[in-house]
Amino acid sequence: MATPDPIPASTAVLERPAANLLVMVAAMPADQLESVLANLTAAFPAESLLVATQNEFTSGSFADLRMVLAPPTGAAWTSTAADFVNAFELAREEGVRAVLMLGPGSNSLNAAALRALAGAVLSSTVDLAVPFYALPPYAGLINSAILYPLTRSLFASRIRFPQAIDLCLSLRMAEHLAAAARRFTSTNQPEAIIWPVNEAVAAGYSMDEFDVGPRALPQPADVDINAILSLVTGSLFADVEAKAALWQRPRRLPPPRRPLPDWANSDGAPEAARMIESFRFAYTNLQEIWSLVLPPNSLLGLKRLSVTDAAQFRMPDPLWARIVFDFLIAYRLRTINRGHLLGALIPLYLAWVAGHINITAAGSSSERHIEAVASAFEADKPYMVSRWRWPDRFKS
Repeated sequence: MATPDPIPASTAVLERPAANLLVMVAAMPADQLESVLANLTAAFPAESLLVATQNEFTSGSFADLRMVLAPPTGAAWTSTAADFVNAFELAREEGVRAVLMLGPGSNSLNAAALRALAGAVLSSTVDLAVPFYALPPYAGLINSAILYPLTRSLFASRIRFPQAIDLCLSLRMAEHLAAAARRFTSTNQPEAIIWPVNEAVAAGYSMDEFDVGPRALPQPADVDINAILSLVTGSLFADVEAKAALWQRPRRLPPPRRPLPDWANSDGAPEAARMIESFRFAYTNLQEIWSLVLPPNSLLGLKRLSVTDAAQFRMPDPLWARIVFDFLIAYRLRTINRGHLLGALIPLYLAWVAGHINITAAGSSSERHIEAVASAFEADKPYMVSRWRWPDRFKS
Protein backbone atom coordinates (compact mmCIF):
# COMPACT_ATOMS: atom_id res chain seq x y z
CA MET A 1 0.00 0.00 0.00
CA ALA A 2 1.41 3.31 -1.06
CA THR A 3 1.96 5.90 1.65
CA PRO A 4 2.01 9.65 1.07
CA ASP A 5 5.43 11.18 0.81
CA PRO A 6 5.92 13.22 4.01
CA ILE A 7 8.34 15.52 2.19
CA PRO A 8 6.59 17.59 -0.48
CA ALA A 9 8.24 17.98 -3.82
CA SER A 10 8.81 21.69 -3.25
CA THR A 11 9.78 22.51 0.33
CA ALA A 12 7.84 25.52 1.66
CA VAL A 13 9.78 28.42 3.16
CA LEU A 14 9.51 28.23 6.92
CA GLU A 15 7.71 31.18 8.42
CA ARG A 16 9.61 33.20 10.99
CA PRO A 17 8.00 32.98 14.45
CA ALA A 18 6.32 36.14 15.66
CA ALA A 19 8.44 38.32 17.93
CA ASN A 20 7.49 38.78 21.57
CA LEU A 21 9.41 41.98 22.20
CA LEU A 22 9.57 45.11 20.07
CA VAL A 23 12.70 47.13 20.80
CA MET A 24 12.56 50.79 19.75
CA VAL A 25 16.13 52.07 19.54
CA ALA A 26 16.78 55.80 19.30
CA ALA A 27 19.14 57.24 16.73
CA MET A 28 22.79 56.79 17.75
CA PRO A 29 26.23 56.25 16.19
CA ALA A 30 26.72 52.92 14.41
CA ASP A 31 29.20 51.55 16.96
CA GLN A 32 26.77 52.26 19.81
CA LEU A 33 23.92 50.59 17.94
CA GLU A 34 26.03 47.49 17.34
CA SER A 35 26.76 47.34 21.08
CA VAL A 36 23.02 47.62 21.86
CA LEU A 37 22.25 44.78 19.45
CA ALA A 38 24.97 42.62 20.99
CA ASN A 39 23.49 43.18 24.45
CA LEU A 40 19.97 42.45 23.21
CA THR A 41 20.94 39.15 21.59
CA ALA A 42 22.85 38.20 24.72
CA ALA A 43 19.72 38.85 26.79
CA PHE A 44 17.04 37.31 24.51
CA PRO A 45 16.79 34.79 21.67
CA ALA A 46 17.13 36.65 18.38
CA GLU A 47 13.91 35.15 17.01
CA SER A 48 11.93 36.68 19.91
CA LEU A 49 13.02 40.22 19.01
CA LEU A 50 11.95 42.84 16.50
CA VAL A 51 14.25 45.85 16.52
CA ALA A 52 13.03 49.15 15.11
CA THR A 53 15.75 51.75 14.71
CA GLN A 54 16.13 55.11 13.04
CA ASN A 55 19.63 54.06 11.96
CA GLU A 56 20.52 52.46 8.66
CA PHE A 57 22.25 49.21 9.67
CA THR A 58 24.31 47.25 7.18
CA SER A 59 26.50 45.05 9.41
CA GLY A 60 26.13 41.32 8.83
CA SER A 61 26.91 40.53 12.48
CA PHE A 62 23.24 40.12 13.39
CA ALA A 63 21.80 38.26 10.42
CA ASP A 64 19.35 36.35 12.64
CA LEU A 65 17.91 39.54 14.07
CA ARG A 66 14.85 41.02 12.39
CA MET A 67 15.23 44.78 12.02
CA VAL A 68 12.96 47.44 10.57
CA LEU A 69 13.37 51.14 10.02
CA ALA A 70 11.58 53.23 12.65
CA PRO A 71 9.93 56.55 11.76
CA PRO A 72 12.37 59.41 12.40
CA THR A 73 11.70 61.73 15.35
CA GLY A 74 13.48 64.71 16.82
CA ALA A 75 14.22 62.95 20.12
CA ALA A 76 17.75 63.70 21.28
CA TRP A 77 17.72 63.23 25.05
CA THR A 78 14.25 61.97 26.03
CA SER A 79 11.32 60.17 24.40
CA THR A 80 8.69 62.37 22.82
CA ALA A 81 4.98 62.09 22.14
CA ALA A 82 5.72 60.96 18.58
CA ASP A 83 7.94 58.15 19.89
CA PHE A 84 5.12 56.69 21.99
CA VAL A 85 2.64 56.87 19.11
CA ASN A 86 5.09 55.18 16.74
CA ALA A 87 5.93 52.49 19.28
CA PHE A 88 2.34 51.46 19.87
CA GLU A 89 1.35 51.49 16.21
CA LEU A 90 4.24 49.20 15.30
CA ALA A 91 3.62 46.97 18.34
CA ARG A 92 -0.04 46.55 17.41
CA GLU A 93 0.85 45.81 13.79
CA GLU A 94 3.39 43.16 14.76
CA GLY A 95 1.36 41.61 17.59
CA VAL A 96 4.16 41.75 20.19
CA ARG A 97 3.61 41.37 23.93
CA ALA A 98 5.89 44.18 25.13
CA VAL A 99 7.78 47.25 23.94
CA LEU A 100 11.29 48.10 25.14
CA MET A 101 12.17 51.74 24.41
CA LEU A 102 15.89 52.53 24.53
CA GLY A 103 17.15 56.10 24.36
CA PRO A 104 20.42 57.53 23.04
CA GLY A 105 23.44 56.13 24.85
CA SER A 106 21.65 52.91 25.83
CA ASN A 107 24.74 50.95 24.80
CA SER A 108 25.86 51.64 28.38
CA LEU A 109 23.14 49.24 29.62
CA ASN A 110 24.36 45.65 29.75
CA ALA A 111 22.43 42.50 28.86
CA ALA A 112 21.36 41.86 32.46
CA ALA A 113 19.83 45.34 32.68
CA LEU A 114 17.86 44.85 29.46
CA ARG A 115 16.70 41.42 30.65
CA ALA A 116 15.53 42.86 33.97
CA LEU A 117 13.48 45.62 32.33
CA ALA A 118 11.85 43.56 29.60
CA GLY A 119 11.54 40.34 31.57
CA ALA A 120 9.21 41.88 34.15
CA VAL A 121 6.77 42.97 31.44
CA LEU A 122 7.05 39.81 29.34
CA SER A 123 6.23 37.75 32.43
CA SER A 124 3.15 39.96 33.03
CA THR A 125 4.51 41.07 36.40
CA VAL A 126 4.13 44.80 35.61
CA ASP A 127 2.80 47.07 32.87
CA LEU A 128 5.58 49.63 33.20
CA ALA A 129 9.20 48.75 34.00
CA VAL A 130 11.41 51.75 34.80
CA PRO A 131 15.18 51.70 35.34
CA PHE A 132 16.95 52.73 38.53
CA TYR A 133 20.20 54.26 37.32
CA ALA A 134 23.43 54.41 39.32
CA LEU A 135 24.38 58.01 38.56
CA PRO A 136 27.12 60.22 40.00
CA PRO A 137 25.99 62.62 42.75
CA TYR A 138 25.88 65.63 40.44
CA ALA A 139 24.09 64.04 37.48
CA GLY A 140 20.37 64.37 36.84
CA LEU A 141 19.85 67.13 39.40
CA ILE A 142 16.67 68.52 37.81
CA ASN A 143 15.23 65.07 38.41
CA SER A 144 16.53 64.99 41.99
CA ALA A 145 15.40 68.50 42.93
CA ILE A 146 12.00 68.68 41.23
CA LEU A 147 10.80 65.74 39.14
CA TYR A 148 11.32 62.95 41.66
CA PRO A 149 10.13 64.70 44.86
CA LEU A 150 7.13 66.29 43.13
CA THR A 151 6.04 63.03 41.48
CA ARG A 152 6.59 61.08 44.68
CA SER A 153 4.60 63.47 46.86
CA LEU A 154 1.63 63.95 44.50
CA PHE A 155 1.35 60.54 42.83
CA ALA A 156 2.66 58.38 45.71
CA SER A 157 5.35 56.80 43.53
CA ARG A 158 8.86 55.87 44.62
CA ILE A 159 10.11 55.64 41.03
CA ARG A 160 13.44 57.46 41.34
CA PHE A 161 13.62 58.49 37.67
CA PRO A 162 10.04 59.27 36.59
CA GLN A 163 11.27 60.61 33.25
CA ALA A 164 13.68 57.78 32.49
CA ILE A 165 14.92 57.57 28.93
CA ASP A 166 14.61 53.76 28.87
CA LEU A 167 11.29 51.99 29.54
CA CYS A 168 9.52 48.70 28.97
CA LEU A 169 5.77 48.74 28.39
CA SER A 170 3.04 46.15 28.20
CA LEU A 171 0.86 46.44 25.13
CA ARG A 172 -1.94 48.08 27.08
CA MET A 173 0.52 50.52 28.70
CA ALA A 174 1.87 51.37 25.25
CA GLU A 175 -1.69 51.95 24.03
CA HIS A 176 -2.46 54.21 26.99
CA LEU A 177 0.69 56.29 26.47
CA ALA A 178 -0.01 56.56 22.75
CA ALA A 179 -3.50 57.88 23.51
CA ALA A 180 -1.99 60.50 25.82
CA ALA A 181 0.62 61.35 23.21
CA ARG A 182 -1.91 61.81 20.41
CA ARG A 183 -3.32 64.84 22.23
CA PHE A 184 -0.03 66.52 21.41
CA THR A 185 0.67 65.07 17.97
CA SER A 186 -2.82 66.08 16.83
CA THR A 187 -2.00 69.70 17.72
CA ASN A 188 1.41 69.67 16.02
CA GLN A 189 3.42 69.15 19.21
CA PRO A 190 5.18 65.84 18.39
CA GLU A 191 8.18 66.74 20.59
CA ALA A 192 6.04 67.16 23.72
CA ILE A 193 7.06 65.24 26.84
CA ILE A 194 4.87 62.41 28.17
CA TRP A 195 5.02 61.34 31.84
CA PRO A 196 4.71 57.51 31.93
CA VAL A 197 4.68 57.14 35.73
CA ASN A 198 1.84 59.63 36.13
CA GLU A 199 -0.07 57.94 33.32
CA ALA A 200 0.38 54.51 34.92
CA VAL A 201 -0.98 55.85 38.22
CA ALA A 202 -3.94 57.45 36.42
CA ALA A 203 -4.74 54.21 34.58
CA GLY A 204 -4.29 52.01 37.65
CA TYR A 205 -1.55 50.00 35.92
CA SER A 206 1.23 48.26 37.80
CA MET A 207 4.81 49.51 37.65
CA ASP A 208 8.16 48.86 39.26
CA GLU A 209 11.77 49.94 38.93
CA PHE A 210 14.78 47.74 38.33
CA ASP A 211 18.46 48.26 39.05
CA VAL A 212 20.32 48.64 35.77
CA GLY A 213 23.65 49.99 37.01
CA PRO A 214 25.45 53.00 35.52
CA ARG A 215 23.93 54.80 32.55
CA ALA A 216 25.55 57.37 30.25
CA LEU A 217 23.00 60.18 30.04
CA PRO A 218 22.65 61.85 26.64
CA GLN A 219 22.91 65.61 26.49
CA PRO A 220 20.95 67.95 24.22
CA ALA A 221 22.94 69.42 21.36
CA ASP A 222 22.56 72.86 22.93
CA VAL A 223 23.12 72.38 26.66
CA ASP A 224 21.13 75.35 27.94
CA ILE A 225 20.15 74.58 31.53
CA ASN A 226 17.67 77.46 31.54
CA ALA A 227 15.81 76.13 28.50
CA ILE A 228 15.90 72.53 29.73
CA LEU A 229 14.65 73.40 33.21
CA SER A 230 11.82 75.52 31.80
CA LEU A 231 10.82 72.87 29.26
CA VAL A 232 10.84 69.88 31.62
CA THR A 233 9.38 71.66 34.65
CA GLY A 234 6.70 73.35 32.56
CA SER A 235 5.71 70.01 31.06
CA LEU A 236 5.47 68.35 34.48
CA PHE A 237 3.49 71.30 35.90
CA ALA A 238 1.04 71.01 33.00
CA ASP A 239 0.64 67.27 33.60
CA VAL A 240 0.04 67.84 37.32
CA GLU A 241 -2.61 70.42 36.42
CA ALA A 242 -4.32 67.97 34.05
CA LYS A 243 -4.40 65.25 36.72
CA ALA A 244 -5.47 67.40 39.67
CA ALA A 245 -8.56 65.31 40.41
CA LEU A 246 -6.31 62.25 40.78
CA TRP A 247 -3.48 63.47 43.00
CA GLN A 248 -5.72 65.39 45.40
CA ARG A 249 -7.16 62.08 46.60
CA PRO A 250 -5.22 60.45 49.47
CA ARG A 251 -2.76 57.83 48.26
CA ARG A 252 -0.45 55.62 50.30
CA LEU A 253 3.22 55.70 49.40
CA PRO A 254 4.57 52.14 49.05
CA PRO A 255 7.42 51.18 51.38
CA PRO A 256 10.98 51.43 50.06
CA ARG A 257 12.18 48.27 48.32
CA ARG A 258 15.94 48.85 48.59
CA PRO A 259 18.40 50.46 50.99
CA LEU A 260 19.65 53.86 49.98
CA PRO A 261 22.69 53.54 47.71
CA ASP A 262 25.85 55.03 49.15
CA TRP A 263 27.83 55.89 46.06
CA ALA A 264 31.12 57.67 46.48
CA ASN A 265 30.94 61.40 45.98
CA SER A 266 32.46 62.60 42.73
CA ASP A 267 35.52 64.82 42.62
CA GLY A 268 34.08 66.64 39.62
CA ALA A 269 31.59 68.77 41.55
CA PRO A 270 30.23 71.85 39.78
CA GLU A 271 31.33 75.18 41.18
CA ALA A 272 28.85 76.26 43.86
CA ALA A 273 30.17 79.81 44.15
CA ARG A 274 28.84 80.91 40.75
CA MET A 275 25.41 79.47 41.52
CA ILE A 276 25.30 81.27 44.85
CA GLU A 277 26.22 84.55 43.18
CA SER A 278 23.54 83.98 40.53
CA PHE A 279 20.98 83.47 43.31
CA ARG A 280 22.12 86.60 45.17
CA PHE A 281 21.91 88.66 42.00
CA ALA A 282 18.40 87.33 41.36
CA TYR A 283 17.41 88.07 44.95
CA THR A 284 18.23 91.70 44.30
CA ASN A 285 16.48 91.87 40.93
CA LEU A 286 13.54 89.46 41.09
CA GLN A 287 11.89 90.57 44.32
CA GLU A 288 8.84 91.91 42.50
CA ILE A 289 8.19 88.66 40.65
CA TRP A 290 8.94 86.39 43.60
CA SER A 291 6.59 88.41 45.83
CA LEU A 292 3.73 87.62 43.42
CA VAL A 293 4.39 83.89 43.78
CA LEU A 294 5.80 83.24 47.24
CA PRO A 295 4.26 83.89 50.66
CA PRO A 296 6.03 86.14 53.22
CA ASN A 297 7.63 83.27 55.14
CA SER A 298 9.30 81.94 51.99
CA LEU A 299 10.56 85.40 51.07
CA LEU A 300 11.99 85.74 54.58
CA GLY A 301 13.73 82.39 54.16
CA LEU A 302 15.28 83.57 50.90
CA LYS A 303 16.41 86.80 52.53
CA ARG A 304 18.28 84.81 55.18
CA LEU A 305 19.75 82.55 52.52
CA SER A 306 20.98 85.54 50.50
CA VAL A 307 23.31 86.60 53.33
CA THR A 308 24.46 83.09 54.31
CA ASP A 309 28.18 82.45 54.02
CA ALA A 310 29.01 80.48 50.87
CA ALA A 311 30.57 77.61 52.82
CA GLN A 312 27.40 77.20 54.92
CA PHE A 313 24.99 77.82 52.05
CA ARG A 314 22.11 75.34 51.95
CA MET A 315 18.49 75.61 50.80
CA PRO A 316 16.36 74.24 53.67
CA ASP A 317 14.33 71.24 52.48
CA PRO A 318 10.91 72.57 53.68
CA LEU A 319 11.60 75.94 52.04
CA TRP A 320 12.47 74.28 48.72
CA ALA A 321 9.32 72.14 48.80
CA ARG A 322 7.17 75.20 49.51
CA ILE A 323 8.84 77.16 46.69
CA VAL A 324 8.16 74.44 44.11
CA PHE A 325 4.55 74.06 45.27
CA ASP A 326 3.93 77.80 45.12
CA PHE A 327 5.45 78.05 41.65
CA LEU A 328 3.17 75.20 40.58
CA ILE A 329 0.17 77.07 41.96
CA ALA A 330 1.26 80.24 40.14
CA TYR A 331 1.65 78.21 36.93
CA ARG A 332 -1.93 77.00 37.28
CA LEU A 333 -3.29 80.47 38.07
CA ARG A 334 -1.15 82.19 35.40
CA THR A 335 -0.15 84.69 38.06
CA ILE A 336 2.43 85.96 35.60
CA ASN A 337 3.46 84.90 32.11
CA ARG A 338 4.42 81.22 32.36
CA GLY A 339 7.70 81.73 30.55
CA HIS A 340 8.68 84.49 32.98
CA LEU A 341 7.50 82.37 35.89
CA LEU A 342 9.67 79.39 35.00
CA GLY A 343 12.57 81.72 34.32
CA ALA A 344 12.20 83.12 37.86
CA LEU A 345 12.49 79.57 39.23
CA ILE A 346 15.93 79.01 37.69
CA PRO A 347 18.07 80.98 40.22
CA LEU A 348 16.16 79.28 43.04
CA TYR A 349 16.95 75.89 41.52
CA LEU A 350 20.62 76.91 41.26
CA ALA A 351 20.51 77.83 44.95
CA TRP A 352 19.23 74.33 45.71
CA VAL A 353 22.01 72.80 43.60
CA ALA A 354 24.65 74.90 45.37
CA GLY A 355 23.35 73.68 48.72
CA HIS A 356 23.36 70.08 47.48
CA ILE A 357 26.98 70.45 46.41
CA ASN A 358 27.95 71.80 49.83
CA ILE A 359 26.10 68.99 51.60
CA THR A 360 27.79 66.25 49.60
CA ALA A 361 31.19 67.98 49.76
CA ALA A 362 30.90 67.86 53.56
CA GLY A 363 30.66 64.07 53.36
CA SER A 364 26.90 63.52 53.47
CA SER A 365 25.32 61.02 51.10
CA SER A 366 23.81 62.57 47.99
CA GLU A 367 20.96 60.05 47.97
CA ARG A 368 20.14 60.67 51.63
CA HIS A 369 19.81 64.37 50.95
CA ILE A 370 17.55 63.74 47.96
CA GLU A 371 15.38 61.41 50.04
CA ALA A 372 15.14 64.10 52.73
CA VAL A 373 13.99 66.57 50.07
CA ALA A 374 11.33 64.14 48.85
CA SER A 375 10.13 63.64 52.43
CA ALA A 376 9.79 67.41 52.82
CA PHE A 377 7.58 67.50 49.71
CA GLU A 378 5.42 64.72 51.13
CA ALA A 379 5.04 66.50 54.45
CA ASP A 380 3.92 69.68 52.68
CA LYS A 381 1.39 68.03 50.36
CA PRO A 382 -1.59 69.16 52.52
CA TYR A 383 -0.49 72.76 51.89
CA MET A 384 -0.40 72.06 48.15
CA VAL A 385 -3.88 70.52 48.15
CA SER A 386 -5.27 73.38 50.25
CA ARG A 387 -3.84 76.07 48.00
CA TRP A 388 -4.98 74.25 44.88
CA ARG A 389 -8.55 74.15 46.14
CA TRP A 390 -8.56 77.61 47.70
CA PRO A 391 -5.88 79.55 45.83
CA ASP A 392 -6.70 82.86 47.49
CA ARG A 393 -5.72 81.46 50.88
CA PHE A 394 -2.17 82.80 50.70
CA LYS A 395 -0.66 81.29 53.82
CA SER A 396 2.37 82.72 55.51
